[in-house]
Amino acid sequence: MRFVLPSTLLALTLLASSAASAAEDTHQAHQDMQKSMDAMHQGMEEGLKAENPDLGFAKGMLAHHEGALDMARYELQHGKDPEMRKLAEDIIQAQQKEIDQLKRWIQAHGK
Repeated sequence: MRFVLPSTLLALTLLASSAASAAEDTHQAHQDMQKSMDAMHQGMEEGLKAENPDLGFAKGMLAHHEGALDMARYELQHGKDPEMRKLAEDIIQAQQKEIDQLKRWIQAHGK
């Protein structure tokens, strides 16, 4: 009985420490995702300010697609559901091609 209480206290302390660490990791991951979303929205707004609607569309979509890649990578890093992980992989593959196309078009037609 003498060892049960210290062992229980140790186990509870380790469990609490682990939970706090997981909460900090989750908080940091959410902060990282928020930064990504802020950058995406800023890029999309810049696209709306363009005088040339084609260039504005390309810049806005580029920011949008880059944000989608960040979200998909977040899912792959933190998500557990196989269907959502597969969707994230598909999004990365499809949208990377469109990002490359948009970058080529912007380079050829605008700033």
